Amino acid sequence: MNKNFKETFMKYFFFIISLISVFALFLICYFIFSRGIPFVKEYGLKAFLFGKTWAPRNVPASYGIVSMVVGSVYTTLGAIIIGLPIGLLTAIYMAFYANKKVYKILEPAVQLMAGIPSIVYGFFALVVMVPLIRSAFGGDGMNIITASLLLGIMILPTIISICDSSLRAVPKAFYQGSVALGASKEISIFRVVVPAAKSGIISSFILGIGRAIGETMAVYLVAGNQPRIPASLTQGVRTLTTNIVIEMAYATPKHLQALIATAMVLFIFILIINTIFYFIKGSEKNYE
Repeated sequence: MNKNFKETFMKYFFFIISLISVFALFLICYFIFSRGIPFVKEYGLKAFLFGKTWAPRNVPASYGIVSMVVGSVYTTLGAIIIGLPIGLLTAIYMAFYANKKVYKILEPAVQLMAGIPSIVYGFFALVVMVPLIRSAFGGDGMNIITASLLLGIMILPTIISICDSSLRAVPKAFYQGSVALGASKEISIFRVVVPAAKSGIISSFILGIGRAIGETMAVYLVAGNQPRIPASLTQGVRTLTTNIVIEMAYATPKHLQALIATAMVLFIFILIINTIFYFIKGSEKNYE
């Protein structure tokens, strides 16, 4: 009786604890959507999403965020192009090519990268990367290229760690069987092991993209923070996240509603990306 009571109690205790995270998510959604939707209805969805001018101090004020959406997309795509292949190939090296001594150095180094605060990354980029980009491409060095390079570096620890774990979780019989049939080591890795670990690899890509989209302070230091649609990669941009952090401190009530609506767009943007990857993973499982 006592044992059954303890088991039942712990079951419901853990259930209640698990509900806290769900409740926190619903609370965030309620806060964002309850304040963001009324503003979008009043200002106009088309004018808000596709307006090219962000000038909250003008009379009348303009709250078009298309330039920030474009800035977020450009910097995130740049980070993906840089970070995803480097992260995956590094994980493959760690899982199949690195000896134990090298692995013991690489693994804590990757973990250390994950623990570095974003402001430190941003300061490093401001002092080191910005002058290099300035000398190579001209301008002031604070542009899409610099922000993309920085974000590509920042998402590496997430991608490397998860991909490495996923590759190591694949049964060794997969690799050994492929080699036994005459395939080379490279073909066995890329044609057999990597596809078998694709669920974890896709998950690492999702988390990496989410990190790139949601990054604020590091991008704030190097992106240029200019609310305009860039004509080239060497021009500065302002992302959705940096727009919120720059203007939140002095925002008037109407301006604050626009910033919360910006956060709502960012939230929906990330939700769409996660949903797309979720269906991709689901379709692959059904195919298997």
